[in-house]
Amino acid sequence: MKRIATIGFFDGVHKGHCFLFEHLRTLAAQRGLQPLIVTFDSHPRTVLQSDYTPQLLTSLEERVELLKTFGEVLILPFADIQPLTAAEFILQLKAQYEVEVLLMGYDHTFGSDRLRHTQDYKRIGAEAGIEIISMGEFVDGEWHVSSTEIRQTLQSGNIAVANDLLGRAYSISGTVVHGNGIGRTIGFPTANIQPDQADKIIPRNGVYEVEVKGDKIQEKGVCNIGTNPTIGNATRTIEVYIPRFHGNLYEQHLTLLFTRFIREERKFESLENLKKQIMEDLASITC
Repeated sequence: MKRIATIGFFDGVHKGHCFLFEHLRTLAAQRGLQPLIVTFDSHPRTVLQSDYTPQLLTSLEERVELLKTFGEVLILPFADIQPLTAAEFILQLKAQYEVEVLLMGYDHTFGSDRLRHTQDYKRIGAEAGIEIISMGEFVDGEWHVSSTEIRQTLQSGNIAVANDLLGRAYSISGTVVHGNGIGRTIGFPTANIQPDQADKIIPRNGVYEVEVKGDKIQEKGVCNIGTNPTIGNATRTIEVYIPRFHGNLYEQHLTLLFTRFIREERKFESLENLKKQIMEDLASITC
């Protein structure tokens, strides 16, 4: 099957990426080609820079699941691809995957020879028998949609903008582990989430409205990210209180979808004052 392909890491699979993929599908239908999305198993900078720790918007599994909604997905080991020049990579796409057309996203480059100009890619593409099409930038209102922009909005606690740029609610998945049990003593037992991956970005410290999903549950909740200064935790935690759930969630796998930033995390003079604030937080969400 002859293919039209696009290449990238596509962290977040955000609105800009989706704009590219929709164009990929349109061109595929017009030309009778199979749409192919080529992505990588790891962030390129982790291969190019050994001490780099990425802050990702999506795990590999999440990314691939989202990409599959747009077409066939090919995952390549970036460590194997990194030494190839742009021409060598294009020839590989042609020989191994029957790529006839390559759709390049805005400002995207590839190849160890670090070509910068679209005309250079079109030239080596023509030599290999692959048509190169370059896309323009996707802008959403005042926002230049990019994975970097979304990371910055999450780090500032701006969940509304992050979700808008993603086109869906930002999520974190993990296992429920034992905490200090303080929440239970004041009437608000929380589930402490240990994220599946350490390199996925955690939103700014604060209190959030979330949708909690798991095998046994799908409910609204209030999530606190931070060090619980009233109690004085030494480490940063992710805790969620689910008002309409009563039961044991230990060792369960949950996904938290962040829907709204409620307030900053702050220190209260007493546990009683903290309890009153939690009641106000709960009153602000729609269960």
